[in-house]
Amino acid sequence: MILQNKYGIIMNLKKIARIKKQYGLTPRIRKKNPYNVLFKNDLEHRTAPNLLQRKFDVNKPDTIYSTDISYLLYKDGQRAYLNATKDLATKEIVAFNISKNLSIQTAFIGLEKVLKHKNCSKLMIHSDQGVHYTYLLYIQKLKEFDVTQSMSRKGNCLDNALIESFFRHLKDDIDIKACRTFEK
Repeated sequence: MILQNKYGIIMNLKKIARIKKQYGLTPRIRKKNPYNVLFKNDLEHRTAPNLLQRKFDVNKPDTIYSTDISYLLYKDGQRAYLNATKDLATKEIVAFNISKNLSIQTAFIGLEKVLKHKNCSKLMIHSDQGVHYTYLLYIQKLKEFDVTQSMSRKGNCLDNALIESFFRHLKDDIDIKACRTFEK
């Protein structure tokens, strides 16, 4: 196209292919990440407003929870994924689960544990904008139990600092690399 537009030279595509092959010319073509395209275009992945606004001083238990998922590296770089939910008033972990893979079920199982054992009236769950927390089934489950959803701003880990600091302390205090398998 450049030859034609700039110099008025018309080239056959087969000739261009032969020249590229002869001189070993291969163009770098950057492909779009198909997963990013899917998540950006998918209407079911919606974000919620940041209702917590970093107001971490909560006095009444079972009113505001913070949740997130982190990976735990054990033997030979293998990963386990820990989903934890923390009560911001008592600073206790009210629900957790560990899984071998990072599927939607990782967050969903943790949510079901919270909803099963706690009074959910006037409960708010704050999370980041990860795909697990913007998934339609997750949002519907929160609405079904009348739980308010709050999310951190995009790319801002300080909005979810209490659960992030829990993961940091856990990784500092426990020797996870000593684990030989997922079960032990």
